[in-house]
Amino acid sequence: MAEENSIETGIDNRETRVLESSEGSTFTRESDKTKKQKEAAAAAEEVPYYKLFAFADTIDHALMVIGMITAVGSGICFPLMAVFFGEIVDSFGMTVDNGKIVSKVSKVALKFMYLAFGSGLATFTQVACWTVTGERQAARIRYLYLRTVLRQDIGFFDQKTNTGVIIESLCSDTLTIQDAIGEKVGKFIQVSATFFGGFVIAFIKGWRLSLVMLSSVPPLVISSAVLTILLAKLASRAQTHYSEAATVVEQTISSIKTVASYTGERRAISEYQSSLNKAYHSGVQEGLASGLGFGVFMFVFYTSYALAIWYGAKMILDHNYTGGDVMNVIMATLTGSFSLGYASPCLRAFAAGKAAAFKMFETINRKPAIDPYDMNGQKLHDISGDIELKDIYFCYPARPQESIFSGFSLSIPKGTTTALVGRSGSGKSTVISLIVRFYDPQAGEVLIDSINIKEFQLRWIRGKIGLVSQEPVLFGSTIKDNIAYGKDDATLAEIKAAVQLANASKFIDNLPQGLDTRVGDHGSQLSGGQKQRIAIARAILKDPKILLLDEATSALDAESERIVQETLDNVMINRTTVIVAHRLSTVKNADTIAVIQEGKIIEKGSHKELLQNREGAYVQLIQLQELSKYSGEQDSNELDKEEIVLTPEKKPNKQNILTRSVSGGSFRIENSSHHSLSIPVSAAEKEVRECHDLNSTTAVLKKGKDNALCRLAFMNKPEIPELLLGCIAAVVNAIILPIFGVLLSNVIKTFYEPAHELRKHSRFWSLIFVGLGLASLLATPLRTFLFAVAGCKLIKRIRLMCFEKVVYMDISWFDRKENSIGAIGTRLSTDAASVRGMVGESLALVVQNTSTAIAGLVIGLEASWQLALIMIVMVPLIGLNGYLHMKYVSGFGADAKKLYEDASRVASEAVGSIRTVASFSAEEKVVQLYKRKCEEPVRAGIKEGLLSGAGFGFSMFCLYSVYAASFYAGARLIESGKVTFAEVFRVFYGLSLTATAISQSGGLAPDSTKAKSGASSIFALLDRRSKIDSSDNSGMILDNVKGNIEFQHVSFNYPSRPEAQVLKDLCLIISSGETVALVGESGSGKSTVISLLQRFYDPDSGLITLDGIEIQKLKVKWLRQQMGLVSQEPILFNDTIRANIAYGKEGDATEAEILAAAELANAHNFISGLQQGYDTLVGERGIQLSGGQKQRVAIARAIVKCPKILLLDEATSALDSESEKVVQDALDRVREGRTTVVVAHRLSTIKGADVIAVMKDGAIVEKGNHETLVNREDGIYASLVSKSTSTMK
Repeated sequence: MAEENSIETGIDNRETRVLESSEGSTFTRESDKTKKQKEAAAAAEEVPYYKLFAFADTIDHALMVIGMITAVGSGICFPLMAVFFGEIVDSFGMTVDNGKIVSKVSKVALKFMYLAFGSGLATFTQVACWTVTGERQAARIRYLYLRTVLRQDIGFFDQKTNTGVIIESLCSDTLTIQDAIGEKVGKFIQVSATFFGGFVIAFIKGWRLSLVMLSSVPPLVISSAVLTILLAKLASRAQTHYSEAATVVEQTISSIKTVASYTGERRAISEYQSSLNKAYHSGVQEGLASGLGFGVFMFVFYTSYALAIWYGAKMILDHNYTGGDVMNVIMATLTGSFSLGYASPCLRAFAAGKAAAFKMFETINRKPAIDPYDMNGQKLHDISGDIELKDIYFCYPARPQESIFSGFSLSIPKGTTTALVGRSGSGKSTVISLIVRFYDPQAGEVLIDSINIKEFQLRWIRGKIGLVSQEPVLFGSTIKDNIAYGKDDATLAEIKAAVQLANASKFIDNLPQGLDTRVGDHGSQLSGGQKQRIAIARAILKDPKILLLDEATSALDAESERIVQETLDNVMINRTTVIVAHRLSTVKNADTIAVIQEGKIIEKGSHKELLQNREGAYVQLIQLQELSKYSGEQDSNELDKEEIVLTPEKKPNKQNILTRSVSGGSFRIENSSHHSLSIPVSAAEKEVRECHDLNSTTAVLKKGKDNALCRLAFMNKPEIPELLLGCIAAVVNAIILPIFGVLLSNVIKTFYEPAHELRKHSRFWSLIFVGLGLASLLATPLRTFLFAVAGCKLIKRIRLMCFEKVVYMDISWFDRKENSIGAIGTRLSTDAASVRGMVGESLALVVQNTSTAIAGLVIGLEASWQLALIMIVMVPLIGLNGYLHMKYVSGFGADAKKLYEDASRVASEAVGSIRTVASFSAEEKVVQLYKRKCEEPVRAGIKEGLLSGAGFGFSMFCLYSVYAASFYAGARLIESGKVTFAEVFRVFYGLSLTATAISQSGGLAPDSTKAKSGASSIFALLDRRSKIDSSDNSGMILDNVKGNIEFQHVSFNYPSRPEAQVLKDLCLIISSGETVALVGESGSGKSTVISLLQRFYDPDSGLITLDGIEIQKLKVKWLRQQMGLVSQEPILFNDTIRANIAYGKEGDATEAEILAAAELANAHNFISGLQQGYDTLVGERGIQLSGGQKQRVAIARAIVKCPKILLLDEATSALDSESEKVVQDALDRVREGRTTVVVAHRLSTIKGADVIAVMKDGAIVEKGNHETLVNREDGIYASLVSKSTSTMK
């Protein structure tokens, strides 16, 4: 009977749980688009099931064979239990002499004990074997998948996939596959054995009744199948909408400074709300479908009993069946039939596994065109380093319509230095990509030492090439680990030598942990210059024959650049070097300079040779850089770089760590993306106002964690009508089962009545069972629908409140490790889902279980208090079985995804930085690190499998032991004349069904520990007050902003690094309409000044005023609307160019304004040249655009804002000379009448400023205009100018 009943509560709770799980796991999902692609693949493409086991080894095969045999044994135990149950019914019903009843019942009870031992052992072995082999095979698939992904050519990442999809596959798809090849296989074999065994036994015991009972199978199967398909579709739809919401969270938090600076919070909230509304409707539909499907399922179940009782009575009268035979057939057929209900989650898991495996296995089997694991190819003793690109035709795989090179040729003799200069997007970096063989040309050859690069072993030839890129990529480990990527098994001495050569030793020595300092996600804890020096050290450690420097010194201050440049000059001796650079100071000493324009070399020669052609492109570049004014023939850009230098000292370098991590650009740029707004803001405002009302009310209830449940209940207050009606439906649902037990015991008694009474009573009881079915058909959908409405509304409300709280949080909050993108995403998805379960589902379960328990106890005690008390003592053992059974059905490994977080982080970093991994041939290193990170979760999974198997096996032993003991006790009581046999069955069914129902619902009940933890996490967030809240409408607004800014004795250090003082007693006056340039070494506090102006942070002491008013008294949102920021590292959202520019005006810019801004930023021409024009998607992190193009789009975004104050933090640093001049002219025009603060390295950028302030150690050490400062003897600025000039010469 427990088996029959387990269906009810199990499916009921399982289906409700589907909704929870679909909410809880959404954050890892990357985007709606990704999800749709995945669904399409799942629908159309899947691998044959047997191929899921392709990666099993001998041990796995042995485990699967043993698991298969024991699963069959475990499955047959249920039909055998039906046989013994029939015997026990006959022992009670047919024994007239009460004195003999104990003897007869004892024999059958002993059989139950044998069954207990056999079932316990078989169940343990089955669960353990399948869990262990599933874990082992899934680990192998993870390893092979990452290994294969990392061996793919770069074109694969440009075209076929992105980081999110790959990490999603590693996190979710491998778990889906594991589900399909692990314990679900054992379960499926077990239920199949139960199904066939049940019908075989039923036909042996009574074939006529079995044939009639078969008619109940098609409706059961059909209703189960329809329920499964419908729920899968609805869950998928809800998942898609939650994925959409998760994407909004990820893209907003990853670029929070840009969002804050452009006051885009309300837009993000509106977009998030739009996704949540869709998810709400899907969730409610899912709840209704779940209830309807299950209601139909239970209706068929009860009507099957009605049919069986009526026809069973007929068989007793006409064909000499016994009551035991009828019960045997009923239990065997229904147990068999219902086992198909348990098969449906297994089949669903198999289907999901086949679909999930398709893309993964397709990738695993993909042979890349450029394969780092291919050990074929030439390996010379060494190479001399001659490079030749011969008649190259090339376009990027992702943009085949845009030709980069058509017949491009270039020869680079060994040991020489060739510099490539030209406009942004002209193809300079593409040359580097072809030499390092990230891509192969469509036609033509790349030759090294006159041998086609394709003929070399890829890993070997890349080992001879060192690459330092424009945007340095660091992994989230220590500085030492990052440098060690340059060489396998590098010694500490070699690493220190490389650090010394790259001029990184000073700043590293000043860090508290030195080389063991963790650099943060993508190096976020270091400044740009520090990151670049580590990247250079990594390349130096490699000791390559060919050195490729793609803007390798672009992020360094002048002094560091000079030293690193000298270092590179030394390193370049006897090496073939290719330099891509904008600054002529970097390239003037090159043996050959090639000027590239639109994929063609238009000029080539040495610096001196090219100077001879006064009309040549190279000379025009020099003129554009206006070098002659200060250095005869020098690059002023470089000077200003120098100017930042101020000698690197210990403290400033220590501060460097902080400055970049909080400057506009570098904060978690890696996954930024943004979608167009599609919902009216007013709707969101209305919802958020409602949230605020609730929040303010709940604040009254706040008394710590213990009040979490009260606060949650209060938060669900608007849904009280739904909750009350849901509780009534839950009570009705709850008492159906104990009533079913009473009816069944009466039916058993009826089977032993005289013929005329049997005929009459059997019809009556059949009709009563039909009535039970109708009650269930009505009560179940009502319960699930009403609780789905209440739960989904709560989820939506909590998520919206939390997200609103997050986006308005002060920036220092995001600097903390515990508030990473992943942690915030978890809070908004998993925590919110667990909280919903705590109120909605917990309430439903409490009501249902209380009602069931009361009804069961009343029935049992009324029938026989003695037997009831005996059974109450043993009921916990039945409860243990029911609980573990539902854990088994739902899967034991619920927290597997969390265990793999560290491993996923390794994979995410490697895939996101695939070019760096490929250039250092670090694929195997990453894979082995990933493998090590997976070892602990795999061990935990295997341990859990063994413990789960032991627990479940023990519970099966307990179940049958309790049956044996209960019937034996009943026989003893009958013998002594205290009860009748009908009362024995009433007590047995009343209490055993009650225990099973409660325990099974408990097995799938929301984890209260998780729910409390989630609630605490959410309320901690909701109760936190942002120190600088841009949603706060209090504060002054000035009618007419003049733009006078003053810093009065400002001191500041970042909250995340309180030990490092960034600004010390800073005093600075910026007059209205004036342009003030801040110069100084990296880490001296320049970008911090800009952050403080925008109130990303507040100073620790001192005042900052705007037009004489302290900025802390001004309304935050209004203040930020007066400022336009362009950062050093531009953050673009994964949207169209048009949407990115319009973002400057909160998305409301007209087409004319967008075009005008693009024209001003010198972006219109390149945008118009793209096939999709302004509708071109910029890709993840703007990857589809070059550095200069990204910066121009960012400048256009600032221009469209029409700010009163312009903040330029290295705004033109990524542009080539020609673009820089035009953009600089544009910025000069935009600056007219505006107060402007410029942070820059290049002299050309700041020499026209009204005031130049030289910063050092967080204070201003010199101030004046260019003419004044340059003529000041022994001045820092003057020494920088002269140093720049001498360097250039």
